[in-house]
Amino acid sequence: MTQEFDLGEDIDEVIGRGTWIDKIALSVLERKDNLKGNHPVVIRTESGLGTSGFPHIGSFADASRAYGFKLAIEDLGRESEYIAFADDMDGLRKVPAGTPPELKEHLGKPVSTIPDPWGCHKSYGEHMSSLLIESLEIAGIEFTPQSAYKLYTTGKMAPQVKKLLSKAKLAGEIIKETTGQKKYIDVLPYHAICEKCGKIYTTQAISFDAKKGLVEYICEGDEIRGRKLEGCNHRGWSDISKGEGKLTWKVEFAARWDLQQIDFEAFGKDIFESVTCNDKVCKEIYDYEPPAHARYEMYLDKGGSKISKSAGNVFTPQTWLKYGSIQSLALLTYKRMTGSRSLSIDDIPVYMKEIDYLEDVYFNRIKESNPARKRKMVGLYEYCWYLKPPENRSLHVPYNLLVNLIAVAPEKSREEFLETRLIEYGYLRDGAKLSDIKTRCDYATNWVNDFKSVEDITLELSDEQKVAIKDLITSLKGLDEIDAIQSAIFETARNNNIKPRDFFKLLYQILLNTDRGPKLGPYIHTIGTENVSKILKKNLK
Repeated sequence: MTQEFDLGEDIDEVIGRGTWIDKIALSVLERKDNLKGNHPVVIRTESGLGTSGFPHIGSFADASRAYGFKLAIEDLGRESEYIAFADDMDGLRKVPAGTPPELKEHLGKPVSTIPDPWGCHKSYGEHMSSLLIESLEIAGIEFTPQSAYKLYTTGKMAPQVKKLLSKAKLAGEIIKETTGQKKYIDVLPYHAICEKCGKIYTTQAISFDAKKGLVEYICEGDEIRGRKLEGCNHRGWSDISKGEGKLTWKVEFAARWDLQQIDFEAFGKDIFESVTCNDKVCKEIYDYEPPAHARYEMYLDKGGSKISKSAGNVFTPQTWLKYGSIQSLALLTYKRMTGSRSLSIDDIPVYMKEIDYLEDVYFNRIKESNPARKRKMVGLYEYCWYLKPPENRSLHVPYNLLVNLIAVAPEKSREEFLETRLIEYGYLRDGAKLSDIKTRCDYATNWVNDFKSVEDITLELSDEQKVAIKDLITSLKGLDEIDAIQSAIFETARNNNIKPRDFFKLLYQILLNTDRGPKLGPYIHTIGTENVSKILKKNLK
């Protein structure tokens, strides 16, 4: 049975730094220490790097969580290693959106043998894996790179392949039992690369010569994603020590877990059957206790579809890092693991706000009375910094505020404009300068250049609040003096029997997605009463 751990988002007992990551790490440690026989001291975790299309946020999240697990193991005093495994022996099943249509002629071939259409890497597969590796390196994630292509072509995987194919009948029965697929009762769970046409998904492996390490195959074609992929009818032999084929992924996980001695790997719920199958293969064929697992949900686009490199709705980690910090992206992956989440570009400012909040809790600028909750929040913040948090709190200027100011700033004197306003609003004080928040300004500038403004916040307002907002919109018409704008807000609150403090808080939430901010008179004057009124009106619908 697949060994999964409770992800423990609600933790009463403080383990390590109080997060679900620490809880899983401790569980894996205790499990390994209780296994029979001799096992490597190093605790290893793995995640796969898809190479068939552009890497997306989900791919990055797999890697980030695996790295977080590695850090947690080390924090508990044990040695650990994170292996980023490139699945570059997989065949190309579909031409992904955003790639050259010429790739169609290479359908069915291993991505490691397809030329790079962009001409900058040795293969299409290497090009795609390099994009995810680039994002991991930018984020500061430490990993050991591994490649299916290298393991197969150097012969390192050959012992695992031989052992599996020597027990192919048992493997076929396990696949049928766990997934319902009967195909591998009749053929071997191995994909040979046809030496004539170069395709891998068109071949059927029909026999195995264990002494010579050769697999007999026939290239007769197969159905891929509902379409017939024609074979060339060539009959030949594949050498398992030279990377002339690969195991089907229903047994390949088990082979590489055994080879690399993996102790933990998380997986998406969409491959639950395959993981169950590989766990059973691990035990019954390789006599290796399969790694412990944690199951996670997928990221969905705002339309409810799974973010997918083949579907064309790719949201890459590089895209996130153009508009948001490494820590905000880490927060997306560490905040929780269960439950599917809809995701879009507009969520980046939200996570920038949340990482600021966690930083304020960490540096005791915001008091958290519940010790267990505070420890969890502090621990989450520390993991977002990969357990190397800063010594001092950063300057917190609301993301939405920066975007709105940059959007109306004169292009030729933007920096002077920003610095003057932020000093006026009280964000730059005690000698602080705009250069101290340059990185955040760069994120906001990129946002303005590409999207003009942050998506307006809409709140559920009470009838009394709606009346007050309508009155304020009316009062702001024609006002062009700061004091008059400020007075209009106070007067509107009093006329509607709302405490000024509560009314200001409501306006901050609508205008800046925060509970507090700059003095509203000067801010509204800068942004423009007409622009502010448009935002307020959207909350009246």
